[in-house]
Amino acid sequence: MDSSYRQTCLRLEIPGRENEQQEVIFIKGNWFDSRFELFITDGINTWICKALESEVKGRASQWDQPVSDYIETAERHLGFRQPGSTYGFVDAGDGHKRLSWTFEKQGTTLEWRWKCKPSPDNKKTTSEILDFLMDANIRLSEEVVRKAQSFDRLKLEAEKCLAQSEKFSNEKAELESALYAKFVGVLNSKKAKLRELRDRLSKQEHSGKSPQEEEESSGKTESYHEPTDQEDNSGVESSKSDVGTSKNISTSTRYSRKRKT
Repeated sequence: MDSSYRQTCLRLEIPGRENEQQEVIFIKGNWFDSRFELFITDGINTWICKALESEVKGRASQWDQPVSDYIETAERHLGFRQPGSTYGFVDAGDGHKRLSWTFEKQGTTLEWRWKCKPSPDNKKTTSEILDFLMDANIRLSEEVVRKAQSFDRLKLEAEKCLAQSEKFSNEKAELESALYAKFVGVLNSKKAKLRELRDRLSKQEHSGKSPQEEEESSGKTESYHEPTDQEDNSGVESSKSDVGTSKNISTSTRYSRKRKT
């Protein structure tokens, strides 16, 4: 017994013959790994098709396909309407119907057919199909609500991110303006300094002296040194002592001369 399976339900419009209206049927499918079940209703009558594992294996071998590929192809065409496929649901006698669909494979149009027998309980089969459709509709509605809520949250987050981005952009512009203002101030100061140096250089060229010569000429100026009182007194005392010595020498000389006579 299969423990899990996939379920699908397809609303299919079958083109009618000449002077006949198109027929609308609902096909509910239970897809197992190696077999499948189909439940079909036109709103009044119901049909079922239970493809056994042996039958699916035989059909797959006729088309040189693995069973899994056969099941996948059937599910793709009976779970979702394929625009390039032609569908049919015609009488097969004794209340049976033959469900068919076409598909392209390697440039060749292929047609698969399965015979469906009348359901033993029309009410039960129709109820199962309607229950599945209602459950699917509820799930889709809940999914739509979740998606809408998620979209609203994402929209709110996007608006917050946009506002924050604009704030950062404004702060960046203000910071750049402040930096540019400081840079202009520094640049103007440098320009003024360069103009001042250029004017001084121009004046020096007119005077014929280089800046080095001016510094040397200013450095050659001698400073005046005024003697102190001690230096003046020492000079006077020295001269006085010299005078006193000369007097002593002359006196002694005269005295010696007198004794000899």
